Amino acid sequence: MNNFFLNPGRIALYAIGLLFLTACNKQPQTGPNDIETPVSVRELKPTSSINRIVNTSGTAQATFSVDLNSEMSGLYKLQNNPRTGRPFRLGDAVKKGELIIRLEDKEYENNIRIESRKLSLEIAEQEQVKQKELLEKGGVTPSQVKNAEVQATNARYELENATLNLEKMKVVAPFDGVVVNLPHYSTDAKVSSNQPMASIMNYTNLFMEINLPESAIEHIQMNQKVHITHYTLPYDTLIGVIGELSPAISSETRTFKGKVLISNSELKLRPGMYVKGDVVIDRSEDAIVIPKNVILSQRNRRYVFVVERNVALMRTIITGIEDEDNVEVLEGLFENDQLIVRGFETLRENSRVKILR
Repeated sequence: MNNFFLNPGRIALYAIGLLFLTACNKQPQTGPNDIETPVSVRELKPTSSINRIVNTSGTAQATFSVDLNSEMSGLYKLQNNPRTGRPFRLGDAVKKGELIIRLEDKEYENNIRIESRKLSLEIAEQEQVKQKELLEKGGVTPSQVKNAEVQATNARYELENATLNLEKMKVVAPFDGVVVNLPHYSTDAKVSSNQPMASIMNYTNLFMEINLPESAIEHIQMNQKVHITHYTLPYDTLIGVIGELSPAISSETRTFKGKVLISNSELKLRPGMYVKGDVVIDRSEDAIVIPKNVILSQRNRRYVFVVERNVALMRTIITGIEDEDNVEVLEGLFENDQLIVRGFETLRENSRVKILR
């Protein structure tokens, strides 16, 4: 007789196993189509706009910028800013023609003899008037009048030249702007000629030199809008325009050069910032626009999922204009469709879903 049937312990284990299998067979079976996948949706409205862009980047530079050097030697005299009452500092605004630094050299100024030249001109002009009056009375010859005119003209030139030489002792702002460099010199320190004195920039208008891909040459035109962004301005986009374009393609880089003009009236950008430029080459209004990341691909087919009566349905789509994050849908989606934007990764056709609110 087999020992199995004589072993009570084995008989008990066998009976328990049969009971377990019987209980399992009685559990209701759940099909895969009965599982509801949680998803998030977006109701589509054809009210969005989207731009086709060409990306570029470059360094923003001030349209007006100048480095001012000393033209003559002299004692250093930094002037007061009339708006603050203290000596000029880095970052101070300056007006065109405003005196920033004066160099003092009494010997040089005396040799110019500015006051005596003023008197010489005054005397020469008086003599010229006198000679003209005498000519009308027949008291002098025309050649004497001409000589008086020559004397007056020479005196005028000598005064103008002396004034120009005296102006060389001044460092003056050539345009409205901001002091961006101001090397330190001690007051009354002797400064030689051709030394850096100050740098002035006006960056209410900036420009950016760019290189554009050869493939974009038929799409880029003068005065096209360019959206300018910088990582320090996450919520601000400045508007620029294409101001210059080169017709030549570089054989090495397969790019062509251009220049973007940027309006910076609020001074949000600073000269030297590395900025991104998006050139708008096409635009679609009142379009159905969806995020790129919800689009799935299979072979040559692009599709998304929409919800109808708590069931996910696949929709094959044809797309149009794209930007970095979004794409225009030309065919396959309609107004008021419930596009699945989260939880679509594991869905199949006719999968049951639960919309999360």
